[in-house]
Amino acid sequence: MKELRAEAARIQKGEIDKPVREIAPLSLRVQELAMQCTRQVHDLSVSQYPQTEDAAEDLAHLVGACAQISLAATLCNLAIHHRTEVYLYEDADPTPATSIDQLRRAGEEMQRASTTYRAVAQRLSRRLASFTTRAEGPQHGPPARPKPTRNR
Repeated sequence: MKELRAEAARIQKGEIDKPVREIAPLSLRVQELAMQCTRQVHDLSVSQYPQTEDAAEDLAHLVGACAQISLAATLCNLAIHHRTEVYLYEDADPTPATSIDQLRRAGEEMQRASTTYRAVAQRLSRRLASFTTRAEGPQHGPPARPKPTRNR
């Protein structure tokens, strides 16, 4: 009996480790992305960028993308939790269905964030291209200075 209990404990521990090993690396990467996104929004907010046209709207969209990425990281952690809670609670769902759903939802949030980032990046690229075109417009040299006239 003692050997069987030890083996059962080993198997149980192995089962709880598996979802952590499989999902935790994804969760960590998504959390790192959320931190990177938040850092970018902060850096933009303290730069000259807020004085540009439509900057407040773009920053608001980027903050929303950060929230979506952060939610995706939380959903990854919930996926781990739902796969491991069976070892903590008698009435927990022993199937991976809830965990799979959490990961699906995490993927959806990442897709929404990606769409938001892409739209903001396209707007910024167009604005930058427009600014560059205006700055590089026809160059005819500096305006001619009027020649001094002699008063006689």
